[in-house]
Amino acid sequence: MTSIPYINLSEQWKQERAELLPIIEAVLSSGQYIGGNEVNIFEENVAKLCGVKYAVSLNSGTDALVFGLSAIGVRPGDEVITPPNSFIASTSAITHLKAKPVFVDVGDDQNIDSLKIEKAITSKTKAIMPVHLTGRIADMNTIMNIANKYSLPVIEDSAQAIGSKYDGKNSGSIGRVGCFSTHPLKNLNACGDGGFLTTNDENIYKQISSLKNHGLVDRNTVEKFGYVSRMDSLQAAILNYRLQKLPDLIEKRRRNAAAYTSMLDSRNIFIPKDRDIEFNTYHTFVIQVDKRDELKSYLMSKGIETSIHYPIPIHLQPASKSLGYKIGDFPMTENQANRILTLPIHQYLREDELGKIAESVNSFYK
Repeated sequence: MTSIPYINLSEQWKQERAELLPIIEAVLSSGQYIGGNEVNIFEENVAKLCGVKYAVSLNSGTDALVFGLSAIGVRPGDEVITPPNSFIASTSAITHLKAKPVFVDVGDDQNIDSLKIEKAITSKTKAIMPVHLTGRIADMNTIMNIANKYSLPVIEDSAQAIGSKYDGKNSGSIGRVGCFSTHPLKNLNACGDGGFLTTNDENIYKQISSLKNHGLVDRNTVEKFGYVSRMDSLQAAILNYRLQKLPDLIEKRRRNAAAYTSMLDSRNIFIPKDRDIEFNTYHTFVIQVDKRDELKSYLMSKGIETSIHYPIPIHLQPASKSLGYKIGDFPMTENQANRILTLPIHQYLREDELGKIAESVNSFYK
């Protein structure tokens, strides 16, 4: 029986229920279910949070990636540089546009190795798409220098990095476009699917604002055939409420991460260190260990639920067979895939639960 869940959405609802129910009732009683004031307020709020001029609310983080890539000019046959250790959505968004993902291996911190990017650039390269995995922003100073050298746009997959900072800059504000998810498991979470795109480019903002709603410029005029990728008013209202709680949530996750770092035995457990210029929001807390699967089973026997993000690299997925990659192409990614384990980091963990998790991990290796 699980006594410490990996994620605790039921506790979130328990604590927020009294305040959220009136908000939900207000939306449902208004009859404004698509678009409207709540959506407009959400877009203004997240644009301000991310330090950009514009935000476009969407139906998912995946749509944000697809629309973002298209808006910066990615077309069939183009190449987009990205890491192979992310969630599958980052690569699938590229393939949906009939472009080719070109993978670059990662570093110890699981983010794309910026020093290997330049070698992957060809005449077909159209964009660079780093993924800010686990809540840690990639080495964007180096990435932007390379991008500027070759006149390549950068699209940030910031799905796991809402509120994260790098060298004083907010996630989603460094590249041409930032793409976010508000999936229920994210730090800023809706009660269903959702996402948004950030940019300082007015043309991109106008283009995607139209495309997400059939391409309509008004109720009766379609300028360009589009899609349906609108955020529901109900989800926007929930997100507006939870945006107020986000700073406290991030602080608790950072505090939990610091507790883990101080308690876990570094002789057996590798934890990537935060650089001075990083502000990591810890969407996940990933350790790298030997005997990962045995440790995972051991922790479950103690009632501690864990997860793995992600056990099969994208280049080795059946869907990637046509890309021509093989085992051994990205040794760091493949090595980490066998060693990574995600411990609970959610904001509802008690001090004694953190202690039990750390003690159980340490005891496994004694």
